[in-house]
Amino acid sequence: MSAKGWWLFAAMAVLWGVPYLFISEAVTSFSPAAVVSGRTLGGALILLPIALHRKALGPALRRWPWVLAFGAIEMGGPFFLLSDAERTIPSGLTGLLVSTVPLWATIIGFTIGTHRSVSPLRIIGLLVGFGGVAVIVAGQGLAVTDAASTFVAVGEVLLTALLYAIAPFIVTAKLHDVPSLGPITLALVFVGLVYLPFAAMTSHTVPTGRSIAALAALALLCTAVAFVVFFALIAEVGPVTAPLFTYVNPVVAIALGVVILGEHLSPWLLIGFPLVLVGCWLAATGGRVRAPAAPVPGDVTRVEPPVAGP
Repeated sequence: MSAKGWWLFAAMAVLWGVPYLFISEAVTSFSPAAVVSGRTLGGALILLPIALHRKALGPALRRWPWVLAFGAIEMGGPFFLLSDAERTIPSGLTGLLVSTVPLWATIIGFTIGTHRSVSPLRIIGLLVGFGGVAVIVAGQGLAVTDAASTFVAVGEVLLTALLYAIAPFIVTAKLHDVPSLGPITLALVFVGLVYLPFAAMTSHTVPTGRSIAALAALALLCTAVAFVVFFALIAEVGPVTAPLFTYVNPVVAIALGVVILGEHLSPWLLIGFPLVLVGCWLAATGGRVRAPAAPVPGDVTRVEPPVAGP
């Protein structure tokens, strides 16, 4: 990988590792709907001039039903679920549970037939990864007084991971020949406008300066800048290598939660954390150390879908 590739890789590890910290701060005085609307509309305002300059909106508008589906699954559902969940569970735990996206993507790939073979290592990875999740969830449930709310929040985050795993398959199947910036910008506008009235109805307190700053950072850094950097990373290192930064994201999320927010690092998390990461790596790669050969043009069954962002 080139020096530029490593810099882009490191940037994405941070840009999609810090949203959980910002979400945790934003929901202290913004409702989940307001967080979603502010984040998406703010990101759209930044990306819209770039998309217009690159003439990326026209092709996206011609596929508008799939763009709306992508927006609902990639942003509308996950952004709300994460914001609601982080009112209950720590940001570090949220980031770790979202890292199960490769596990869900592998299962979906097996189901719809995009994975040609079910290798034993992939199956072992699924079992190890979900075993790690079970250890973390069980330990978290034992450590709180309101177990029901905790398990609901954990379920929201795991559903988010499932939605993040589904969205790239829509891109691969229906939007693969459309410039990426177009669908993302239109999806941000769509989701932001849908949530705007709910944001107005659920905003009853004056937001703090920290919450406003966190929401602005979500829109600018974790949405607009992150997507632009992600596109640059894909162009630099290719679609197979680019998503590997997601294995670093949970480390960033957990470290920031402990250092900045003072979140507790439970022994259950320390046990389950490596299990989830190893399981995700095995399930996503089949134990490969080297990147596979480039896909044959037109053979979409060999294209690994990119991992979605938080």
